[in-house]
Amino acid sequence: MTGRERVERALARAREEGRLGFVPFLTAGDPDLRTTRELAGLLGECGADLLELGVPWSDPLADGPVIQRSSERALASGTTLSRVLDSLPAIRESAAVPVILFTYVNPVLRFGVERFAEAAAQAGADGALVTDLPPEEGDDLRRSLARYELACVFLAAPTSTEARLEAVVRASTGFVYAVSRTGVTGMRRELE
Repeated sequence: MTGRERVERALARAREEGRLGFVPFLTAGDPDLRTTRELAGLLGECGADLLELGVPWSDPLADGPVIQRSSERALASGTTLSRVLDSLPAIRESAAVPVILFTYVNPVLRFGVERFAEAAAQAGADGALVTDLPPEEGDDLRRSLARYELACVFLAAPTSTEARLEAVVRASTGFVYAVSRTGVTGMRRELE
């Protein structure tokens, strides 16, 4: 079964069971990659359907202070995209659920788009979401991930127009990541 199929099957199973999918997020390497593997296992045991594995980045603009600090700690522990990919087989085995790599475009470009897709597939990733890559500029990533049969996920925001939503849906495979509110991620006192 391909990565994309594993993602789609996990979400379909949740729908068939009449429940929302449980898709937790972890920043890889916070506080270290061994702990990430252990936490992934616990999340799998707690019923996670998918795991969002955040690749730490020095300038996570879309993320609020909690994930920013988490990325800082992960980077301080020496976590890089290469180290996340090297650790991914053990993390995925521990979690026993599909894993979506969450990252920013700069680390992917520096690594190389095609090389990233190939390495992600070889490491056992099931897909990727490059949070700051719009679908209009994501053709190279989309083609590369498709070559390795990985899900390519794009974001839809609450402010997205119908035309924009259609573009996101056409470009995405596996699922569309629906951003629940405007602004950065993180805690709020109130949620509309």
